Amino acid sequence: MIVFNIAMRELRSMFLSPLAWSILGVVQFILGYMFLTQIDSFMMVQPRLAGMEGAPGITDIIVAPLLGNAAIVLLLIVPLITMRLVSDERRSQTLSLLLSAPVSMTEIVIGKYLGICAFLTIILAMIALMPLSLLVGGDLDFGKLLSCLLGLGLLLGGFGAIGLFMSTLTAQPTVAAVSTFGVLLLLWIVDWAASGGEGSTYTVISYISLLRHYEPLLKGVFNSTDIIYYILFVITFLVFSIRRLDSERLQH
Repeated sequence: MIVFNIAMRELRSMFLSPLAWSILGVVQFILGYMFLTQIDSFMMVQPRLAGMEGAPGITDIIVAPLLGNAAIVLLLIVPLITMRLVSDERRSQTLSLLLSAPVSMTEIVIGKYLGICAFLTIILAMIALMPLSLLVGGDLDFGKLLSCLLGLGLLLGGFGAIGLFMSTLTAQPTVAAVSTFGVLLLLWIVDWAASGGEGSTYTVISYISLLRHYEPLLKGVFNSTDIIYYILFVITFLVFSIRRLDSERLQH
């Protein structure tokens, strides 16, 4: 119950700030523009697709690229959402009160994480309305659509976990945002370093790439390995956050 109270407090505090509303508006505007651009592209190639056997459909041409672009946009946006989770409390000197409360660090971290996940779920739901609007004049491959949305949801969960951890390391929200973006970008492009390489080192580098596990889900390929990767990824950074706050509580 305490965890959900903390989560609701975090969610309410986000919507009390104009930043959250600005983020929702900007994300919808940018992705809405990309969505309409993809529809225009589909309309241009539709006559040629009509005569092709096994031609890609609306989900392949419009939805998958949209959610692929959404991941890149949110990679830039999520650090702005997570930067205040802990660093703002440290800067305003309310963190000591939180650390002295009769609440475990696990409950605090999970509560804050669930709060940020609730906000990211709202963004995901608003994005999902775009491809669902295509049902008015066409058909969707719901299997691929669900796979794409699942992939984006897991990816956002990983983004949020990293953002929370980086926020525990500093008292400056701006520093937390920049460092979160740096880590996310590194984990996004690290796969490039492994391309064309051989050996166990390259295999490990390739495995930790966020992009490597997201791309199959965008193609509708559901692999339990990718799901387990994201779950372990989130758990790892949540544990790091708990350990960081635990060490700070011991100092007090």
